[in-house]
Amino acid sequence: MSEVAKKLRERRLNVWEQAKELADRAADENRAFSGEEEKTWVALNSELDALDVRIKAVLDGEQRAKDAEDAMSALRGEPRNRQGDGKGGPDTGANAELRQFLRGEGPRAIDVNPTGPVNFRDLSKLSSGAGGATVPTSFYDRLVAHLIETSAILQAGATVLNTASGEVIQVPKTTAHSSAAIVTEAGSIGESDPAFGQVSLGAYKYGTLIQVSRELLTDTGVDLEGYLAMQAGRALGNAFGAHAITGDGSSKPRGVVTDASAGATGPNAATPVGGFGDQSNAGEGADLLITLFHSVISPYRMSSACRWMMADGTAGAVRKIKTTEGQYIWQPSVIAGQPDTILGKPVLTDPNVPAIGASAESVLFGDFSQYFVRLAGGVRFERSDEFAFGNDLVTFRALMRADAALVDLTGAIKTFTGGTA
Repeated sequence: MSEVAKKLRERRLNVWEQAKELADRAADENRAFSGEEEKTWVALNSELDALDVRIKAVLDGEQRAKDAEDAMSALRGEPRNRQGDGKGGPDTGANAELRQFLRGEGPRAIDVNPTGPVNFRDLSKLSSGAGGATVPTSFYDRLVAHLIETSAILQAGATVLNTASGEVIQVPKTTAHSSAAIVTEAGSIGESDPAFGQVSLGAYKYGTLIQVSRELLTDTGVDLEGYLAMQAGRALGNAFGAHAITGDGSSKPRGVVTDASAGATGPNAATPVGGFGDQSNAGEGADLLITLFHSVISPYRMSSACRWMMADGTAGAVRKIKTTEGQYIWQPSVIAGQPDTILGKPVLTDPNVPAIGASAESVLFGDFSQYFVRLAGGVRFERSDEFAFGNDLVTFRALMRADAALVDLTGAIKTFTGGTA
């Protein structure tokens, strides 16, 4: 990690301490923020968010610099262990075919598929520690990395099923587990079978158009593959990510909020409505998040894919909550690129999770590996020189087919539901 990243990280910790001191002072005096303190609190939290963005940008820039150095090493004839033939020679196969397609020297359509098993849980490039050092620079993996960065569900460790075709597949879903009981001597043993259902995973088509100037295509100094991977990955990730959170299963995937079960409910007449109430009242404030935490049974909590998920606005409210011992329930990460935690579990934010409100399911917690994402084939790219001929733009169309649903309905993922007015 560079000195710039370290200094930004140190600044982030300093800002967090200022925010913590401000909230501590109000809590010790048993009062709400004054108008000036509220403005300071909002400003500090805004700076925290801005610093997170800057830290990520610096880390991404360092990774791009490393990628560029690898490319220059190849041009100098030095060994390289990244993209290419592994011997410092020019790229061949799928990557060469892709560049020919981008220049208009190949077919008008190309399917970009994974070259082997894809572990989506390792593909986040938020930092080297989050998997950036393990990501190969093939076009498909670069595209998927951007898709993950914009979809909190994929960041959370959802189980991804890659299939070559798009026919509907049936995945068993668990609705109840077996149970056991004490049996007296010579007594009959009751039968208790797990209850199963089925969830159908199809292949809904997501698409985006990306237009590129002719000059950009012909400029050999432009990383066109990286540009298209970023634009397509973000667009497809944003579209699919919204449905993966709140989709109702009608002509779209079933979102995790749709299938998750209730774990904790907020007090009525809270301020704001649907919020966490007052820590001075039993069962409110941090107690609600602790209740939600323990509503998920231990095997799910022990999963490496166990996470909190909420919108940024909700995260801002949770940052202010303390336990009855006066400790903040939200703990900032001390490692660059790693998420903050609540009760030792990582927190991810997604703008598609419902905001705090009456009866709103504004916080998710549980084992996100029980959420299955089905991707049919790779990503299909098609090129048109005629679509925007009058503007001398080349149009690329990216298509992806996907579906998703929660397959364990026994309580793998639980929600916090706001009270009413």
